[in-house]
Amino acid sequence: MFLARVEGNVVATRKHPSFEGWRLVICQPINQAGEPEGAPQIAIDALGAGMHQRVVISSDGSAARKAVGDERSPARWLVLGIVDEESVRRQESEIRSQNPDCRLTMLAWLLASGFWLLTSNF
Repeated sequence: MFLARVEGNVVATRKHPSFEGWRLVICQPINQAGEPEGAPQIAIDALGAGMHQRVVISSDGSAARKAVGDERSPARWLVLGIVDEESVRRQESEIRSQNPDCRLTMLAWLLASGFWLLTSNF
């Protein structure tokens, strides 16, 4: 799983049949500071993430293919959740006020912040 920011939508006149009816978004993986890390990825978005929202994406191709219902689909990336920015900001302020020298990895920080996932039933 990776933290990423939605940078745009994908529009295609021709695409694999398994992508029919699915929203595809361009997700830029980011680090703890929100800076780009690595190459942007195209992910299936069943949650309706907005432009520039932080999301959690997975590179588990098996889960993506299961979501679209086609084991032969070229799908690899899937938006798993949308980061609740308000909860993250509030918790980040609390953590910094308690320990200004605190250095947490993004995953530990998200877990400590009461990270909220908006998930759909696949």
